[in-house]
Amino acid sequence: MEMEDESAQSDRIISPQVDEGADGALDYTLRPQKLDDYVGQQAVKDNLKIFMEAAKTRGEPLEHVLIFGPPGLGKTTLAHIIAAEMGGNIRVTSGPAIERTGDLAAILTNLADGDILFIDEIHRLNKSIEEILYPAMEDYALDIVIGKGPSARTLRLNLPKFTLIGATTKISGLSSPLRDRFGNVYRLNFYETDEIGQIIARAANILSVEMDSEAKEIISGRARQTPRIANRLLKRVRDYAQVKADGKINAGTAKAALMMLDVNELGLDKIDRDYLRLLLHKFNGGPCGLNTIASALSEDMDSVEDVIEPYLLQLGFINRTGRGRVLSEAAYRHLGVEAPSDLQQKLV
Repeated sequence: MEMEDESAQSDRIISPQVDEGADGALDYTLRPQKLDDYVGQQAVKDNLKIFMEAAKTRGEPLEHVLIFGPPGLGKTTLAHIIAAEMGGNIRVTSGPAIERTGDLAAILTNLADGDILFIDEIHRLNKSIEEILYPAMEDYALDIVIGKGPSARTLRLNLPKFTLIGATTKISGLSSPLRDRFGNVYRLNFYETDEIGQIIARAANILSVEMDSEAKEIISGRARQTPRIANRLLKRVRDYAQVKADGKINAGTAKAALMMLDVNELGLDKIDRDYLRLLLHKFNGGPCGLNTIASALSEDMDSVEDVIEPYLLQLGFINRTGRGRVLSEAAYRHLGVEAPSDLQQKLV
């Protein structure tokens, strides 16, 4: 069976990860700038509207916000919207980028009252950095140790009243003390197909792309319930239409473009299908451990667990059991194979 190499994971057209290449600037253009323009996640929006309005009425910063969920669902976009709605500047960084306590101290001391500090992948902060954050989040103060040994002393600097927004795909990776210091904790869920359709229609309007309703439904049905993937597919279909169909996207053009991109009706690409066929043919449908699957796919375990598996789980194609991953009855039907008689025993 033919497998993708390790580097191919970041090049998947349906990857929910951020594309740092040429699409980056265009992704920013497609981001909604106001909460009213943000499609989906209605419960999160309703809560945020109330808490932001209350904070602005009192003249206080919004309580610290933690946003978690699978990649590509709009965590970064929501952080920028909160900053815009609260009227503050936003400083963007990530957990891996803050390597020393001095890095965080420099960022915190350069904030102003009402500013937003957005830390993406906050679960990847090291513990010494976290300890600097505790007094900063609770007391708006920065404790600096001067000197070493018995003569060392602590200097406390007052910080502006800022709001920390943390985003993570792994909330379990956050320590309890850090997680408990967030006043607002929100989970972003996968989007409904009609919500993805609204996002695609909005993006098409911004890109000045002519597209009919049937083409919109075809693209939204293959976007894996993820806005970032929906926008990426739309841009690729637009490119195809400009070359092959005078720039107009209809059902036939959309299907031809997505077939060329090797994205099927459910939004599965070659790596997804390799995963399913691997479990079916090499491991008899499972159970099979994550480490074994990752090795067979030439992927690291984090990529398999955080990027490949979430959508397969969402479709109900795989089950995570104590003994490993097992194909579901739905997966057998999709692969055109009869499910084994002992499937229920495998799921125990």
